[in-house]
Amino acid sequence: MKITLICVGKIKEDFYRKAVLEYEKRLSRYCNLEIIEVADEKTPEGAGTAMEEQIKEREADRILKHVKEDAYVISLEIAGWQPDSLKFAEEMNRLAIQGKSHIQFIIGGSLGLHRKVSQAADKALGFSNMTFPHQLMRVILLEQIYRSYRIIKGEPYHK
Repeated sequence: MKITLICVGKIKEDFYRKAVLEYEKRLSRYCNLEIIEVADEKTPEGAGTAMEEQIKEREADRILKHVKEDAYVISLEIAGWQPDSLKFAEEMNRLAIQGKSHIQFIIGGSLGLHRKVSQAADKALGFSNMTFPHQLMRVILLEQIYRSYRIIKGEPYHK
């Protein structure tokens, strides 16, 4: 299975970078992981709704250049499906059984995702009604992907 994370922005803090590297290492025995970072747009102070939409659209165009036609695309959105870890593992396993060999997860920037990205996704995944920094979301997503593989393989990890 190939897993691709398409993320807006770079990881700036060293502690997030170390966590991402740790999960990349752990996941290497379960899947082929690729992380694609696209440039984020600067949001001017006091930007209005129209400006924010333009920013999200520019980021969306960068994201969509990396979306593959043969991939199953999951966008991370607050209003998305919010499974527990077992249900998420079941979904990952179901996709593999159905022959989906490439899953792409999309993490937007600080303003979220433009509707073009949401419309291009096969599924929207939410982790909480709360808002998380997109850098932290990358770590949380990688941890849950790792946890799902451990659950699927019947290996100890899930508590």
